[in-house]
Amino acid sequence: MDKAKPIIIAPSLLAADYGRFAADLRRADRAGADWIHVDVMDGHFVPNLSFGPALVEALRPRTRQPLDVHLMCTQPEILLEAFARAGADLLTIHVELGDRVHSLLWKIRALGKRVGLAINPPTAIRMVEPYLDKVDLLLVMTVNPGYGGQSLIEETIPKIQWADTQRLKRKLNYHLQVDGGINYKTVVDCARAGADTIVSGTTLFKHYNLKIAIQRMRRLAQKAFRQGREG
Repeated sequence: MDKAKPIIIAPSLLAADYGRFAADLRRADRAGADWIHVDVMDGHFVPNLSFGPALVEALRPRTRQPLDVHLMCTQPEILLEAFARAGADLLTIHVELGDRVHSLLWKIRALGKRVGLAINPPTAIRMVEPYLDKVDLLLVMTVNPGYGGQSLIEETIPKIQWADTQRLKRKLNYHLQVDGGINYKTVVDCARAGADTIVSGTTLFKHYNLKIAIQRMRRLAQKAFRQGREG
């Protein structure tokens, strides 16, 4: 990983104005977002409900940015094809699904989509180790998933460091993503630990000027990422 690797900023639609999705999507595009992050919650894997394939289908013609779909679902296998058809570019499932992980990753790849794997804060980070050479993205959740606006769990920072060390040691090139409680302070800690793909909802969408917010977060993350490499 090059210490000058560009930082990816992915505003999370979970914090958008639900009555103005199209407008907020255009706002994110114009503000310089790299990806658009879509949290999908089934009310079972996590205690909340959110978006389905129909929303992704409606958003797809309204943005040229990649749609980064995070499936917090007990049975993602019944949703993968629908989200792929709807226009998702990257599909992320959870390592907590156990024996099904390998086949789910294979199915995402077979659908022609980029492959993501997520891990929750309570789960031992080594659970992802067998899959690191099979993914395009590793998402270290920095809060317990389900709701926006939470505070980052500090104990997740060593997990980011471990994942980055493995990436360097094994000469892999997956994106290392963080999601949950990411603001102008915590993004520095995460990027210094090795995160290069930043999901942020409340901090970005609630700013009166989304372009300024994204630029500031990118600048802080890039500097911290570079310091982590040099240190």
